Amino acid sequence: MDHLKPAALLAILLSLAAPGASMGVTAEGPRHGLSAFGELKYPPDFKAFEWVNPDAPKGGRLATIGTAARLTFDSFNAFILKGDPAQGLEYMFDTLMARAYDEPDAVYGLVAASAEVAPDRSSATFRLRPQARFADGSPLTATDVAFTFDILKEKGHPFYRTQLRDVTKAEVLDPLAVRYTFTGTELRDLPLVVATLPILSKAYYATREFDQTTLEPPLGSGPYRLGDYKPGAFVSFKRRDDYWAKDLPVNRGRFNFDELRFEYYRDRTAALESFKAGAFDLREEFTARDWATAYDIAAVKEGRMLLLTLPDASPSGAQGFFPNMRRAKLADMRVRQALNLAFDFEWTNKNIFYGLYTRTESFFENSDLKASGRPSAAELALLEPFRGQLPQEVFGDAYKPPVSDGSGQDRQLLREAGRLLGEAGWQVKDGKRVNASGEVLELEFLVTDPTSERILAAYVKNLQAIGVQTSVRRIDPAQYERRIKSFDFDVVMTRYALRLTPGVELRAFWGSEAAKTEGSYNLGGINSPVVDALIGKVTEANSREELKTATRALDRVLRAGHYWVPQWYRPYHYIATWDKFGRPAVKPRYERGIIHTWWFDAERAAKLKGN
Repeated sequence: MDHLKPAALLAILLSLAAPGASMGVTAEGPRHGLSAFGELKYPPDFKAFEWVNPDAPKGGRLATIGTAARLTFDSFNAFILKGDPAQGLEYMFDTLMARAYDEPDAVYGLVAASAEVAPDRSSATFRLRPQARFADGSPLTATDVAFTFDILKEKGHPFYRTQLRDVTKAEVLDPLAVRYTFTGTELRDLPLVVATLPILSKAYYATREFDQTTLEPPLGSGPYRLGDYKPGAFVSFKRRDDYWAKDLPVNRGRFNFDELRFEYYRDRTAALESFKAGAFDLREEFTARDWATAYDIAAVKEGRMLLLTLPDASPSGAQGFFPNMRRAKLADMRVRQALNLAFDFEWTNKNIFYGLYTRTESFFENSDLKASGRPSAAELALLEPFRGQLPQEVFGDAYKPPVSDGSGQDRQLLREAGRLLGEAGWQVKDGKRVNASGEVLELEFLVTDPTSERILAAYVKNLQAIGVQTSVRRIDPAQYERRIKSFDFDVVMTRYALRLTPGVELRAFWGSEAAKTEGSYNLGGINSPVVDALIGKVTEANSREELKTATRALDRVLRAGHYWVPQWYRPYHYIATWDKFGRPAVKPRYERGIIHTWWFDAERAAKLKGN
């Protein structure tokens, strides 16, 4: 098990990750694309992205279990806090601009033919294509774009509201032009944020409640429409032959499957066995034991099933156990540090993960945004004003999690963990840690699947050995989502997927305001003025060097605060697939590319069926 994501995060961030070593959003005059810092890779007359096959055939079906940590769904409204939205809904909605997955933060014209950012970055104006249409044939205009902004900021998921905090208005200049106005000092990413918002139909929502869950098929303008579905079992999407933007450069060679189908299984073992029996086509494997042992089958030996290791150059993000600091027993940093010392990654990796993982050290792992060694002079310039509010270790070597002896119960580390708990006021009495009020230190890990229980078994044993009364509670996915949204837990496992150019979304992950907002992604409840200030430095960075300095300084503070118990990562994706698909010669550097760049190969499928 590795890439766990906060609810709905994958779908939302799909519209936010882009690179670009570019000319920047501050250029004068309309542009065919935007990026945060430098020149755009693709010129105005580009025909297609390099990571597609422009002549890929259309047809066939791709059935998968997807990549998001979702085990059920009960809604087709992915824009609000209520409900559990289905996977794949993002393929129904167009955006003003589309991401380039081989650049860190670049986007190119989709609904918008061009964008112009004011020299002072206080506004961005988008000129729309007159041919843009919703799936019912109605025109997509600037009025719809402005309506989308207004409704998402007023009633949308807290993630949207956080990102749009400094966007003051969307103004319709004419039916095909809209201007966004920005405020504050953190302006760098706002043109990219608004350029990648899904566009909703104002007319459609004139007769429907936006802030309610629903299983009514939504009206979008994207390459797919909703097909068959059964809540909690599967959902399918059908490619639209009449999709208005299918021949644009940003879409050429993409969205090739006639049908996308996402299967839902509440049990990973059942999903694996169904896949091997041919019930669906492709799965990304997140369980190391299964990748190492479960595919020793005839289909693989005969070449009918392929096992692919796809490199992943994107940041692996921050994955770990996150203790809920809103609860008094976890508010003391020494308690959280003790939890870190009790987790034996070396034993876990060897005995459960078959040595396939590397220990996560940083909130910006697998990227050059990660802090290492002692702070540079530039980092110190950002940190020194807060010296009195920070642990001394922030100013030394960047904190790394302990390395155990691999025994499963490293006595030296457990003794140190016990010492820290004692310092924090939790003494041992009758084998249990109690405080001065006689309260017992009890922790409950909240999970949804048996794989997590297996991983936690050794960790629980260590915590109990130092007197922490620990349990693992497995609940159904719907209940899990409710408890996560209301912060009703002690410790959960999750992963924060980060962009190569992180920005305002960091406030939703680790900002103080998000810590107080129900349904936010700040699961641990990080509430620190210093973290807030350094997030501001990240979002204000005007060059990639400034960005690196700010993220590294932030990384030091987060790591020294012991806000998590870091877990593990791998810089590649494990993909198992029946051999019925074609794929481009070049994989997009920062994305899997499977759903939107692969295609159904009828000849291979026929051979597979013949066997």
